[in-house]
Amino acid sequence: MHPLVSQVVLLRNSSLQESSLVSIAHIARDNAVRIAHNQGIPGQVRWYVVQIKIGVVKKLLWLLAIPLAALGWWAYHRNHDAPQVAFAKVIRETLVSTLPTNGKVEPIEWQAVRVEQAGLVSKVTVQEGQTVSQGAPLVILSDTGLQADLEAAEARAAQAQADLATIDAGGKQLELTTIESDLARLRVEKEHDQKEYASLRRLAEKQAASMLEVDEMKNKVEAADMAISALEKRRAALVTQADKTVALARVRDAQAAVELARSHIAQTVIHAPIGGVVYELAARPGAWLNVGDLVANVGQIDRLRVRVYVDEPELGRVAEGQPVSIAWDALPGRTWQGSVQRKPANIVALGSRQVGEVLCTIENPGRVLLPGTNVDAHIRTATVNDALSIPKECLRRDANGVGVFELRGGKLAWRAVRTGVSSVTRVQILDGLAEGGEVALPTELTLYDGEVVTPQR
Repeated sequence: MHPLVSQVVLLRNSSLQESSLVSIAHIARDNAVRIAHNQGIPGQVRWYVVQIKIGVVKKLLWLLAIPLAALGWWAYHRNHDAPQVAFAKVIRETLVSTLPTNGKVEPIEWQAVRVEQAGLVSKVTVQEGQTVSQGAPLVILSDTGLQADLEAAEARAAQAQADLATIDAGGKQLELTTIESDLARLRVEKEHDQKEYASLRRLAEKQAASMLEVDEMKNKVEAADMAISALEKRRAALVTQADKTVALARVRDAQAAVELARSHIAQTVIHAPIGGVVYELAARPGAWLNVGDLVANVGQIDRLRVRVYVDEPELGRVAEGQPVSIAWDALPGRTWQGSVQRKPANIVALGSRQVGEVLCTIENPGRVLLPGTNVDAHIRTATVNDALSIPKECLRRDANGVGVFELRGGKLAWRAVRTGVSSVTRVQILDGLAEGGEVALPTELTLYDGEVVTPQR
């Protein structure tokens, strides 16, 4: 390799500062002059050649100096600017472990009001949230045609009652009167004939009358008896027990039709089955309601039940009697207190969740909280006094388990920890940290065990 080229290679591979590079350039120039002299090149020519080569070398040196300077600046700051990291103190406090979830409010005592007679809603007499007493009218349906049905049923009932009265009296009056008149006449004739028959018998015994006359009168008396018996049977045949049974059945049927018509008219006015607050009012004026359609719900809301939906993995934390706090987005800052009354008997699907329905009872002073409301619920599952705690977000997980980065002498130190109960924002530390320590909060930087950091206060 040419000695001048060797000098250039030396310059490229060095990381000297500019003053050192210039010195090397002068050395290279002297070497070039000496080489030209030894090879017999004229002095003036040798001088120009050397000057040209020195200019080329200086340009190369400047091009190499820029990236070398940038590399040096990066190396310097890489070693001297430690990343800034925020830390949180390890403190002792009373830690309340809560289970946040959601639920729906419903009354403990309530009844659904449904339609018993289909019809058109002519009037709604109450409003949603209104307090009503038992028996108060809620909705009035149109009674078109029902009054005419009642009048027809009453007419049929009157006719059936009259027919029964006729039967009780023995039958139709005209025919009965005729029979009674004939019976009276025959009884009078029979009595007269019996007297004549007795008189003729006495005369026949004295030979004053013939036996033929006696027999004729006897036959006449027997004929009267037969006629009277026939009329009595005819009178009895006017009304039989079967006729009376049929007449009574017709009366009862007519009366039932009257009661049914009156009931249909009464059902056009729908009443509250119990006293309470009206909610889920479904009836609207002008709407057609079929039998069984919901009109409204009426319930007592001084105390309410909250059906709280707890995810299946969290159900083990829930126990009867635990305090529960209810919040409603419509009234920010307002809470209602109660307790868990019953744990779920089974798991049900709620959208994409598998939940158990935990029943809680809460007081509702002022009846502000309404049935059917979707609410937020916090079940207090545990309370630990003097608990060592850190913010939840300080916890980190790796292949070896759960831990934190603790600040030790300006460096990060990995500490495996054992956790206990937790609140919404903080978690209890059972082992691995001491009170007063500082643990790293989340950051966008990737942290390493033993890394030098600058605490961000």
